[in-house]
Amino acid sequence: MDDWLEIGRPEQFKALSHPLRQRLLFALGREPATISQLAVSLGAQKGNVGHHLKVLREAGLVRVVETRKVRGGTEQYYQRAAKRMSYSSSPVEHTQAIFGAVAEEVSRAAEQPLVVLRHLRLTGEVAARMAKALQDIVDEAQDAGEGEAVHGVLVALYRQPGVTPGA
Repeated sequence: MDDWLEIGRPEQFKALSHPLRQRLLFALGREPATISQLAVSLGAQKGNVGHHLKVLREAGLVRVVETRKVRGGTEQYYQRAAKRMSYSSSPVEHTQAIFGAVAEEVSRAAEQPLVVLRHLRLTGEVAARMAKALQDIVDEAQDAGEGEAVHGVLVALYRQPGVTPGA
C-alpha cells in the first residue's frame, strides 16, 4: 500500500461519492479482503460489493494484492491503494458528492458524533499553524487494532471567499 494518494481525476471523485464505496475504502484500509469477506463485514450483497469494488479499482483507489485458487475459481484480495488519500481542489459537484457520502457515514454513527463548524478570523500565520496541528493529529493517530471501535475522522480548514485581508 502506498503512503499517500492525491485525488484529482473525475472518476476518482465519482467513485468517492457513494457511501458504500466510502465504507469499502475504510474496511480495506485495515487489511486486504475478498468480496465475500467484505459483504459479510459490511452487511451488503456480494454483487453490490463486487460492482462498487470495480468502480473503485477502475478509479485507482483499490487494487488486487493477492489471488488464490478456491474450489475451481479464483478469489481476489483487495486493498486500498494508499494509506491516506487527500484532494486539494475540485469542482464544486465533486466536493458536494464527497461530503454527501461523509454525511451518510456520520448519520450511521453508533454514538453522537462530534461535528463542529466554526468561522474564525485568523491571520495567515495562525491558519498555517492550525492546519499543521490538525494534520499532525491525523498523521500521528495510531490504529488500536482488532477489537476496538472504528472511528471516522474528517478534518477541514478552509478560507472563505469574498473577504480580502487588509481591506
